[in-house]
Amino acid sequence: MAKQQFEAESRRLLDMMINSIYSKREVFLRELISNASDAIDKMYYRALTDDSITFNQSDYYIKIDVNKDERELTVQDTGIGMTKEELESNLGVIAKSGSLAFKKENEIKDGYDIIGQFGVGFYAAFMVADEVTVISRALGSEQAYRWHSEGADGFTIEDAEKDSIGTTITLKVKESSEDDDFDQFLDEQQLQQIVKKYSDFIRYPIKMELTEEQLKADSDDEYETVVEEKTVNSMVPIWKKNKTELTDEDYHEFYKEKHYGFDDPLTHVHLSVDGNIRYQAILYIPESAPYNYYSQEYEKGLELYSNGVLIMNKAPELLPDYFSFVKGLVDSEDLSLNISREMLQHDRQLKLIEKNLVKKIKQELKKLLMNDREKYETFFKAFGRQLKYGVYSDFGQNKDTLKDLLLFYSSTEETLVTLQEYVDRMKEDQTIIYYATGESHARIENLPQTEMVKDKGFEILYLTDDIDEFALKMLQEYEGKTFKSVSSGDLELGDDDETNAPEVTDEDQKIFDKMKEQLSGKVSDVRPSKRLKTHPVCLTNEGDISIEMEKVLSMMPENQGVKADKVLEINTNHQIFNQLKENALENEDLIATYANILYNQALLIEGLPVEDPVSYANDVWKVMK
Repeated sequence: MAKQQFEAESRRLLDMMINSIYSKREVFLRELISNASDAIDKMYYRALTDDSITFNQSDYYIKIDVNKDERELTVQDTGIGMTKEELESNLGVIAKSGSLAFKKENEIKDGYDIIGQFGVGFYAAFMVADEVTVISRALGSEQAYRWHSEGADGFTIEDAEKDSIGTTITLKVKESSEDDDFDQFLDEQQLQQIVKKYSDFIRYPIKMELTEEQLKADSDDEYETVVEEKTVNSMVPIWKKNKTELTDEDYHEFYKEKHYGFDDPLTHVHLSVDGNIRYQAILYIPESAPYNYYSQEYEKGLELYSNGVLIMNKAPELLPDYFSFVKGLVDSEDLSLNISREMLQHDRQLKLIEKNLVKKIKQELKKLLMNDREKYETFFKAFGRQLKYGVYSDFGQNKDTLKDLLLFYSSTEETLVTLQEYVDRMKEDQTIIYYATGESHARIENLPQTEMVKDKGFEILYLTDDIDEFALKMLQEYEGKTFKSVSSGDLELGDDDETNAPEVTDEDQKIFDKMKEQLSGKVSDVRPSKRLKTHPVCLTNEGDISIEMEKVLSMMPENQGVKADKVLEINTNHQIFNQLKENALENEDLIATYANILYNQALLIEGLPVEDPVSYANDVWKVMK
């Protein structure tokens, strides 16, 4: 019996595939089970056109057997089997798929799909086996054939005996070493877990003989070891069922079974798409964020299946970062089982799926926002920060997708409000959306810079997340209304700006000039304020970088010392300024002291550190004498 050689390309592909394509050895079992499922599918399709074949589904199954003593693992199916020529053709040329050829020959249309269309999965067996033996008897043949290979050296084919139609694949499992544990693939519990993980939704029974301890008959405390054949896969995936058959409880149970989270999902989306690309999906919006969600350790991604067979536990390509909180799965009949991480990143079909998923997720969130505000606010408190990052990241290319999903507290509402709700309440002649930044709602409420804006009856958005202002800067406008901080140099409050401008005498201007000179390098200007009513002083900014943005940037690892262009504004109607003028007439040196005190008080109001606390305390003592 002469050994036949794999084609040269096949030998190279076998070596590359074993070492590169599959990152986890356990997927070999997934591949063999998928091939077995294909073989049974082929019997079914043949029965559709051949009246002499009766397809009784109970007669078709996949069986896994283990012989630990001989280190043998067997996967058997009752499918269509292979002829000698098919064994040589399909198993002698890697990447030539018998399933793909069968589909083409039989003109199988959409809706009837065979999993193994790429043709390399069978050879994953060599990741865990020194030898692989295939005994197969084809439909319509009395003769069976034995294919045997010990790897890239080649293979043999000879006559064999087999009582029934189908294929039996036997792996001689490698010996374990210090670095590699191959014994796990001879352990029935471990094999059962692998089947549940990757092949739970194969539509034919996957049977195994399982060893269990059971109470003896007529005994309360004596146990006996029982070996019993059981079906270890569930066979019918929930996502392939009609939505009308399922309840919310069914979806919640599935969420828990898949360990998507310890919470209950707020809502779910069940999709079944039959278009340019066919897929089913179940997506969940969780109630709370995982403990590591806002850390580098968190891995986003949906489970990815090909016709019920798990390809990847987490496929990040299916979700943009701003929707990384979504849990669930996608199952597409049009994806290859053997798709790699690198291929996923460039797969056109996956990009189409992602685009559609983004649209559906946004629709579901907007529906939640409109119909169940309480639930949406629960969601937003957990994941709103991520949406804001999405607005800011990628140079704002996702802002139109996300802007209507944002919520903020405001000066007129005790609850969170949308940008649309703010705009709907704007005064008739208002062209600006005003906002204020701070560590908390209460802190912003007392900011001196908000006084005049509130007095004019304008609503103010309260930004308490460090990402908030960056996101609004990236949005630039909403419904044609621009955003402006209450700390901006020009508030654009309308015609009243000029009438509210304080009168500045020559004496006042001299004081401002001396204060500016004293604070050189700390502020760009000292000027009378048009926005303060009861407070003596505040800091404002000019330019694109605000004081709050400066604080955020200063805490980043790659801090480049970016500073806001600060302006010290003085309330000329306040008692402090009047006292300063009186003292300045008697002792101009005190202007420097007042400048330092007022500047440091403005820093404290902004939540910024006082640069020299001792000097500040000494200045306060001077004016208290």
